[in-house]
Amino acid sequence: MTDHDQDNPLDRTPPHDLAAEHAVLGSLLLSPHVIDRVTSTVDAAAFYKPAHQTIYTAITDLYGRSRTPKIDPITVAEELGRNGDLAKVGGAVYLHQLVAAVPSTAHADHYAEIVRDKALLRTVIETANRAAARAYTQQADAGEILDDAMAEFQGAATGASPLEVKLSVGDRWAGFLDELEAGKDPRALDTPWHDLNDVVELKPGQLVTVGAATGGGKSLFGMNLAAHIALTRGRPVLVASMEMGGSELMARLTAAEAGVDLDRLVRRKLTDHDWAKVIKVSDRLQNAHNFILDDSPNLTLSKIRARLRWMAANGHPAAMVVADYLQLMTPEGTGSNANRAQEVATISRGLKLTAMEFEIPVIALAQFNRNAAGRQPTVTDFKDSSAIEQDSNVIVLMHRPPEPNPDDPETKNLPDRTGEIDLIVAKNRNGINGRIIPLVFQGHYGRLQSMSRGF
Repeated sequence: MTDHDQDNPLDRTPPHDLAAEHAVLGSLLLSPHVIDRVTSTVDAAAFYKPAHQTIYTAITDLYGRSRTPKIDPITVAEELGRNGDLAKVGGAVYLHQLVAAVPSTAHADHYAEIVRDKALLRTVIETANRAAARAYTQQADAGEILDDAMAEFQGAATGASPLEVKLSVGDRWAGFLDELEAGKDPRALDTPWHDLNDVVELKPGQLVTVGAATGGGKSLFGMNLAAHIALTRGRPVLVASMEMGGSELMARLTAAEAGVDLDRLVRRKLTDHDWAKVIKVSDRLQNAHNFILDDSPNLTLSKIRARLRWMAANGHPAAMVVADYLQLMTPEGTGSNANRAQEVATISRGLKLTAMEFEIPVIALAQFNRNAAGRQPTVTDFKDSSAIEQDSNVIVLMHRPPEPNPDDPETKNLPDRTGEIDLIVAKNRNGINGRIIPLVFQGHYGRLQSMSRGF
């Protein structure tokens, strides 16, 4: 074998520690009292040897099925025998050998940490190898390969251990009482529009879809909401924009925050008075390092997840995501025969799963079909897919009321609502449906404003 062959990482044995795996399993067989501590550190997949994965699963299954579990080599051998796995793992003799291999059950946590660390090293190697294989075969562009690999690396680095999530009623009860006493869910986010807050809360794990016609104000809604959470509430926010570039996003943000005419900002024709307003908000925006505007081309779900993990790894885990807008996202993982409706459905479901995975609200802006123009919209008006209605926890439809026209019999008697826009809460899984909330549409300032008080 040449030196080159010896250095080939594909010929190396993946990191593992069989002695630590023996000690972990032996500790579980000797003392059921350590099972809770060990299972909070490792799961079955962390074991290198398949037989050890099978034994670990049998132990935890036995432990989980009984209120007074009896865990020892005999009961575990019986469990493995029922499943047809006893001979595959080396028989009952091997279980007794595991018990004999335990130096001390008092160190079970340490043995489990060793097993977990070796599993993480294998994950690093597997992720790098997958990325290398995709790069050699040029299965995707370099940016997508890097984004996917980064997402996997950061997922391994920040992933929660199996029992860090509290699931039982007993675990949840104290926190629920605190919420009742506080009068609100402390994890929920508010919006800059107090009338909307009376109806809708933005909660972790929710997909909130905001729909509008072309030019109907959905991007203003998204940027105003993101700015409120990032700048007023001081929480990290990701805006993933497929609609506008970074310069246009910054212009809209500055117009809304400074109260400067958006058209003059876009055309770089500011007056001295405008500059004075911009300078007043300069420090606030210059220090907004937790407000991330991602205008990368061809944004996909994997790229958004990679960006979220990047934010978490840098100490700023996102409190909310705004995706502008859903139908412009690049689909991934759909077959060559998939139609556009199927692609949009996949994206919608992926955004919902992202909200649940990162335990944050995801605000998905979406566009209506053209036939929704000129009338009050409904949830069936979303372009390309009806799956949006199914996946969303909350749906807000934006509608510009028609202006009265004395020459039109249908509109001549309508009230004059020039400069207003309605937010229609068409779906609200945890609250009131059908509420219509009017706002002031200040497109020249790039913002929406509550009717009864300032922005």
